[in-house]
Amino acid sequence: MKELLYLKDTQLKELIERLSTVYRETFSDARKVLDKYSIGIAHHKTLHLLSMYEGITISEMLKRLKITKQSLNRVLKDLIKMETIHFQKNQQDTRVKHIFLNEKGKRIFDEIFNVQKERIHNAFLDSTSEQVLNFDNVLQKIINE
Repeated sequence: MKELLYLKDTQLKELIERLSTVYRETFSDARKVLDKYSIGIAHHKTLHLLSMYEGITISEMLKRLKITKQSLNRVLKDLIKMETIHFQKNQQDTRVKHIFLNEKGKRIFDEIFNVQKERIHNAFLDSTSEQVLNFDNVLQKIINE
């Protein structure tokens, strides 16, 4: 493990390339489903967040996605047209809207998720518990959580 404490630039470049490849492969698995519904990665990321944080507000979505209001608005308009989401006004402050996936939205997200889940599930099955925990620990440190 000592060699990991002194990672050289070439090792870091290789890691960044692997992370890029992991991202590309994980999302390419879902590409057929996304294409089927004529949606892209931005829609997928939004659906993913809505599946994890039921009733999330627009402002929370913006913080988590780190995108502009204009970009999120475009994606939300598409998802509304597809009849996959609905809004609910906050009872205390009616200016605040909570966003939810409806049944159709949940089905589309599950279809995408199941395709991605297979690759990740197989990788975890082929790993020890310690490797999985260490992997998650390192990922959390990379994203500063």
